[in-house]
Amino acid sequence: MTRRTVRIAMNGVTGRMGYRQHLVRSVLSLREQGGLDLGDGSTLWPEPILLGRREHALRAMAERHGIEHWSTDLDTVLADPSVDIYFDSQVTAAREDALKAAIAAGKHIYCEKPTATSLDGALDLARRATAAGIKHGVVQDKLFLPGLLKLKRLIDGGFFGRILSVRGEFGYWVFEGDWQSAQRPSWNYRAEDGGGIVADMFPHWEYLLHELFGRVRTVQALATTHIPQRWDEKGKPYDATADDAAYGVFELDGGAVAQINSSWAVRVNRDELVEFQVDGTHGSAVAGLRECRVQHRSATPKPVWNPDLPAGESFREQWQPVPDNADFGNGFKVQWELFLRHVALDEPWRWDLLAGARGVQLAELGLRSSAEGRRFEVPELTL
Repeated sequence: MTRRTVRIAMNGVTGRMGYRQHLVRSVLSLREQGGLDLGDGSTLWPEPILLGRREHALRAMAERHGIEHWSTDLDTVLADPSVDIYFDSQVTAAREDALKAAIAAGKHIYCEKPTATSLDGALDLARRATAAGIKHGVVQDKLFLPGLLKLKRLIDGGFFGRILSVRGEFGYWVFEGDWQSAQRPSWNYRAEDGGGIVADMFPHWEYLLHELFGRVRTVQALATTHIPQRWDEKGKPYDATADDAAYGVFELDGGAVAQINSSWAVRVNRDELVEFQVDGTHGSAVAGLRECRVQHRSATPKPVWNPDLPAGESFREQWQPVPDNADFGNGFKVQWELFLRHVALDEPWRWDLLAGARGVQLAELGLRSSAEGRRFEVPELTL
């Protein structure tokens, strides 16, 4: 079996998500398994080049994992003709200019979302990449998580009948940083640095709703900052200028209505950090990141409202778990494998920069809806 090397410049891997999910659990995991079997007698061998601003962190990471190449000079790396792919998981505010430079250098693009801080910027990236003739993709990891793959199996199998509604609950308590350290970086709470839960999570909700249930036709949202002061990584207080919670209602093609709450100021009283309840005429399901439970109409109880008596049944116990029936890999790694096959073999791929722009569009309209107290239509995007 022959081995083909693909060199990947990975920018932003000193951050939590870039390091854990993209470098360690995706690219390095592929190397540990001997590369990606392309099915044609060859194996694709990913060779990462670590990029970032902190030289000491890059050096330490490279030594820890036996990675030969790292750099703090983006322009020099992009000028190297042996580099095939540019990957970006930097802070949002830094992503757009770096992607433009990589596109101009003729590199294939794979990046985290949101792809830009504005819809105009996101569409500009998609148009530049298309004109350059490069392959481009955006991380849409939640589509590949076990619980949501089970949910898609139910949809494809016609379990729900006509889907009526989707209710989503996402979030957890992010500590303010004074008496316990925060679980998220401080820039997430500064609008001037590209922070905010709408900018972060509405792109996720766009692709999930779009792929599972139908295109988002309208959006109405309320975004707010529940906790106005936080403490940064050095223990210094700062004003939180970005929204930390958002409450959105989305009308979908086909008539279903989705309602999704997103919050970094909520304490968890559910089985997983994110859950979606889908109700249809023939059945309902509750899906999280890993698990999925169902209740068919033939097994639906008949509750009767009586506030004078305690509930005489456990409603949660009346739901049935959906079996795995498959081996589910890490969602980030699975999408990496698909993108690498797209680059190497030109296999089909639909999660491109235009799809990423739809997420930016929904976030932008959600913030506008909150600011103006209005519901907005979501126009279809074209290049």
